[in-house]
Amino acid sequence: QVQLVESGGDSVQAGGSLRLSCVASEYSSKYTAWFRQAPGKEREGLAHIFAPSGETYVDDSVRDRFAISQDKAKKTVYLQMNNLKPEDTAMYYCAARQTGGSFSTWRTSSWDFWGQGTQVTVSS
Repeated sequence: QVQLVESGGDSVQAGGSLRLSCVASEYSSKYTAWFRQAPGKEREGLAHIFAPSGETYVDDSVRDRFAISQDKAKKTVYLQMNNLKPEDTAMYYCAARQTGGSFSTWRTSSWDFWGQGTQVTVSS
């Protein structure tokens, strides 16, 4: 059982930046991803990283503003968010998947472990 703990959420003004952290109890997962969920909306996938190679993917919707990275020594995956907008307000979650291969990236059932989330609020 991998435990994930997110941190770094905060209240910021539009145009600001935040870096979210996801610390894993053990860094054994093949993939780690960041999702977010705003009130009344479905959980949406933002970015993921393949741990063995560091290969990343960022969804088109945030690709020009968000970046994902990892520090294996710290068992941590980061989400750097720049030029934040009010519509970025949401609870942000990290998720881990133990296995590689083909899978539906943004289907929540594809991910084995989830953190409790960290709140990001962006005011205009």
